[in-house]
Amino acid sequence: MTRRLIFNADDLGLHAAVNEGIERAHRDGVLSAASLMVGEPGFEEGVRIARANPGLAVGLHLTLTDGRPVLPPAQIPSLTQANGLFRDDMDRMGARIALSRAAQDELAAEVAAQMARFRETGLPCDHVNAHKHFHNHPWIAGALIRAAAEAGVRAIRVPWEPQRLIRAAEAISGEGRGDDVGEWALRPAGRVLRARAARRGLRAPDLMVGHSWSGHFTPARLRAVLPLLPEGVTELYFHPAARDGFGRGGPGYRHEAELAALTDPAVIEAVATLPRGGCTPMLFP
Repeated sequence: MTRRLIFNADDLGLHAAVNEGIERAHRDGVLSAASLMVGEPGFEEGVRIARANPGLAVGLHLTLTDGRPVLPPAQIPSLTQANGLFRDDMDRMGARIALSRAAQDELAAEVAAQMARFRETGLPCDHVNAHKHFHNHPWIAGALIRAAAEAGVRAIRVPWEPQRLIRAAEAISGEGRGDDVGEWALRPAGRVLRARAARRGLRAPDLMVGHSWSGHFTPARLRAVLPLLPEGVTELYFHPAARDGFGRGGPGYRHEAELAALTDPAVIEAVATLPRGGCTPMLFP
């Protein structure tokens, strides 16, 4: 068994700066996959970039918070605000979905609509995941897995990373400690998500790296973690953009630093002999 790597960028389609950063990270660096937001202003440009770069595997980045729905807001009132955008109170929205049959029906409709919009692009759907990992929610996971399986998608992200690995890399990089992402809760949730997906024929990478460093996956951190990765399939996910402060990124996110990590000559050399690509080819070699 060998190490197989997926370098994935979230938020393709969010903004022109993100689209530019993702294209540069793929053409000039190691980025091998991207996750597309189908309701955002940069969606059509993101699709053009994907078509112009057939080596970039593209999947669906399901968006149910901090973004724009595909369906008219009036059809999904449980999920949206008065301004027509998705609700940002994820805890309360999650509770509403869990307790309300109407909200569950709206959720299923919006997930299906986003998958349908992706399929309309004609791009092969390499994988699915969700903005802010909202598919950790059991009802959202169920809707996403069902839509993915019906569309023939074979790969999904499981949002869990081993903190022992992350802390070891931080000791090497000298860049300080990342966020505490609650491994005690995410690990069992990840096992459940992995098992549910497997029952519908979807696989997930063995490891995911990037959660603790979300928006701060710097060149030093990437150089530090790469030699520590075990055998098997690892997804490393990023938020590259051509510039910081474009208005739609996470607060304090270092998008330019993440782009620099993906185009770092030392990183390119380190992975030159390792298999890397989209989720599907890495999981089903």
